[in-house]
Order: sequence, then structure tokens, then C-alpha cells
Amino acid sequence: MKARYRYRIYPTDQQQQSLAQLFGCVRVVWNDALALCKQSEKKPKSAELQKIVITQAKKTEERAWLDNVSCVPLQQSVADLEIAFKNFFDYCKGKRKGRKVGYPKFKKRTSSQSARLTRRGFSRSDDGGVYLAKIGILNPIWSRELPSEPSSVTVIKDCANRYFLSFVVEVQPIQIEAKNPGIGIDLGIKTFAVMSNGEKAESPSYKKLDQKVRKLQRKLARQPHDSKRRNVTRIRIAKLHNRIADTRKDFLHKLSTKIVNENQVIVLENLNVSGMVKNRKLSRAISQQGWYEFRTFCEAKSEKFGREFKVISRWEPTSQVCSDCGFKWGKIDLSIRSVLCLSCGTLADRDENAARNIEKVGMGNRHDSKWAQRDCKTTKGSKTR
Repeated sequence: MKARYRYRIYPTDQQQQSLAQLFGCVRVVWNDALALCKQSEKKPKSAELQKIVITQAKKTEERAWLDNVSCVPLQQSVADLEIAFKNFFDYCKGKRKGRKVGYPKFKKRTSSQSARLTRRGFSRSDDGGVYLAKIGILNPIWSRELPSEPSSVTVIKDCANRYFLSFVVEVQPIQIEAKNPGIGIDLGIKTFAVMSNGEKAESPSYKKLDQKVRKLQRKLARQPHDSKRRNVTRIRIAKLHNRIADTRKDFLHKLSTKIVNENQVIVLENLNVSGMVKNRKLSRAISQQGWYEFRTFCEAKSEKFGREFKVISRWEPTSQVCSDCGFKWGKIDLSIRSVLCLSCGTLADRDENAARNIEKVGMGNRHDSKWAQRDCKTTKGSKTR
């Protein structure tokens, strides 16, 4: 399996200028190829696009400066556009499942910049440096060793002017014996995750950083476009967003690693996040939790450590069934956090009960709710509290 290893770099002033020129050329090639695809009745092939927007464009006065950078990232930019179109067409035809894939968009100068180089465009030196064609030697902060030789490297500059090198490497699965046979996880807002074994994971608080972002966004809206002060405010907002994203990613990585290391089977619920964020009162809080990112981390690490990852249907009534006897009490209001089962008399926390039901459904040990309803001791007109 393939994995990405990302490292922070601090290029010199001259290297920053060279990287800015590289990012600009990659962005222009992408935009020219995308504009050509929009104008054509039938989408040209990747080889035709490379010939027009790179080879022929270098011979013109308007695009002669494309020859100042390596041709490898320019060719990869057109190849990435081809992949973006393929993903879009596959999603429209129903061949690609998962998140909605939109039509490729034009790249902006103020957005995150990147350039991908294959083995022809980079090499690693013995002293730990990475040589990029027509850029020079960059010295990453090696926080961990690469497990194998990388097949490609991507130079990234985010909106807060931070630089990274992202390597694609081949990783071998690791077989580690798990302590527990399986676990069910119920995700929430106040408490990020409630486990079927009773453990709870609280997410970090993003309230103070979020208030600063809102304040700066109001300031940004009042500033004139293309002004220096507006650009400074934009970078400050980007740095705050990066702090929130880094804090969330650090929490999700640690939690997912702990869960995957200790359990053989990990069961999650397929939440309709895109539909839930349409709630204006909860959309911001839901977006900050990173439920889908946590699911992605658990799935990838389960494959790496030889675990079994399962996702149950969102239509399973996990919060409407007693996890002990299987009695179905129906829908209850979100304000009710603990439920007393009238069939078996068990007082259970709402989230813990849902987590245990998620585990049972994922492991195939679900109660027969119809049998439990016939055998229950409740009377007509009784209410669940």
C-alpha cells in the first residue's frame, strides 16, 4: 500500500523565488489546459494538451518563460488535470462512490500552491538533502525516516506561506496482535467519540481560535481588494485556520492510532455529514469535528496494521434499541441523554448504548428486536423517560 510522508522545509530567499516561479508555471499550464478543454466540443487527450500548452507554448513570446522551470512538474500538472476529469466523469456515471466530485476549477494565486515531480525531477543526497530540478537542494526537517524510496515528491506552499515536501512511498502492512476483539464508536459534537467499552474522547476546544477567525474575517470584508493590508489580514486568517487544522489532525491521529492498535475490528456508523451541515445552528460545530477525516484515518491505519474496518448503514436504529435486551423504544429527543429500558430495567447512557449497538451490528450479533417486542413487559400507553 502507498502512503504519504510530509516534512516541513525552510527554503532560502532565492529558492523561494524559484519555487514561486515554478508554482506560477504549473498554475498557468493547468489553467491553459482547462480553458482549452472548456472551449473544445470533445475533451482533448493528455498528450495533445501537453503538446499545445507546454511544447508549442514555449515557442511563443507570451509563454517563453515556461522554459525556465523543469518540464517534469508541467507534464504532471496536465496529468493531474486528466485524473481530475476522469474522477468527475466516473462520479457522473456512478462508477465512483463517496464524496461528490465536481468539475475541475481554475487555480488561483492566493490559494495553496503545489508542484509534483516524479523520479526524473528529484533525487536524495547522502547528507539528507533533496535536490529538485532547477530549484536546488532543500533540507527537510526529518521527523521520521522514509520506509522506502519515494516514487514522487510534491512541493507544497499553503495559504500561510509554509513550505512542505510530501513523499509518496510504498508501505508494508504490519501485523500486531490486538488486545480486544472489536469496538463500536459513536461520534458526536459535545463528546467526539463514545466507545462501546465505556471510554470517551473529548475533542480540543476551537472556540478561542474560531472567535479570532471571525473577527479577522469581518476586518477582511471591510478592506479594499488588492491592498497590502488585506493580504496581511488574509495571511493571519490562514495561519489561524492552520492552527485549528493542525490541532484537530493531531487529536484525530492520536485517537485513531490508539483505537486501531488495541482492537481487531473497528465499527463506525455511516453518517450523512453533507446533510447534517445544512443545519445552520450546528454546521460550524460539525465541520470542526472532522468526522470524515477520522473515518479516513481509521480505515487507512486498519489496512496498515491488518485490522478489519466496518461501516454500518446510517439507517440502523442504534439509538432506538436497548443494547442489553434488544427492546425497541423508538425515537427519543436529543435532550434526553440517558434511557431507562422498560423491558429489562437497564439505565444506560444514550451514546454508550448507541456505541454498543454499533458494535453488535458490525460484528453480526444484533438482537432480534421483533422477538424482544413480543416478550417485553410494557403495557399500552407506557412512555420512555
